[in-house]
Amino acid sequence: MMKALYSGVSGMRSHQTKMDVIGNNIANVNTNGYKTQRTTFRDVYYQQLSNPTKPGDTPLRGGTNASQVGYGAQVGSVDTIHTISGWTPTNKPTDVFINGEGYLMVQDSSGQMFYTRLGSLNFDSSGNLVDSNGSLVMGSNSEITGDTIAEGDLKAIKVDLVNHSNITINEDGTITGTVLSGTDKDTIKVLGQIAIANVPNQDALILEGNSYYRKSNNTGEITYHEAGLVGTGKLIAGALEMSNVDLANEFSDMIVTQRGFQANTKIISVVDQMLEELVNLKR
Repeated sequence: MMKALYSGVSGMRSHQTKMDVIGNNIANVNTNGYKTQRTTFRDVYYQQLSNPTKPGDTPLRGGTNASQVGYGAQVGSVDTIHTISGWTPTNKPTDVFINGEGYLMVQDSSGQMFYTRLGSLNFDSSGNLVDSNGSLVMGSNSEITGDTIAEGDLKAIKVDLVNHSNITINEDGTITGTVLSGTDKDTIKVLGQIAIANVPNQDALILEGNSYYRKSNNTGEITYHEAGLVGTGKLIAGALEMSNVDLANEFSDMIVTQRGFQANTKIISVVDQMLEELVNLKR
């Protein structure tokens, strides 16, 4: 009887975690670049009441199966679903949407490297290309030679805003501008290029908040490329990626999770009534 009580408690805890994940998904339904999460359950260990036997172990008897009683459920995993959502136009030329696989790489003020799908970019007063958190966007300060750039060669992108106008981010990640003076006046020049990271195992990325991910021991060897090459998507300027949260699915899961939680609370209340009857046998 106490096993049922503990099973109900474990079921309540598992469903509470799932509800937490659902709540976070719904809260981020309009968060650009957000990737929805899901929760899976698994059963826990079992008590062996009787062992299986094979035919002939006991004279004139056939084989028997094992008898086991379980101890409830627990959270098996909380997975991030990295499906690519649509994009929404912003008409801001420095916003970029990665039209396919890949991540932008940024460096925060502490020097920590992160990956993100949120391409809300700006140039600061010094010409640094930064994201909405002020982190530096990584790439090259010239056009990337070949289709791959080594991680050690990645630099914070910095553009000369004084001597150039009409700064444009192109689909291959190159940043171009019109020269304002000198012998090259009125010509279009490549000022730098954004690198796109190709992550072999996206599911292993660790969520860090602020739309950032961090690599882990299971992400595989991450490589960096010109946008549109080696499995990465090209960039669409003036657009941001939409959240891939499916509200209809989240509300359906919410109802199922609520009913599952209620069912587990019912187990506890019924076991409590049975224990009360057992105690009252002494009357």
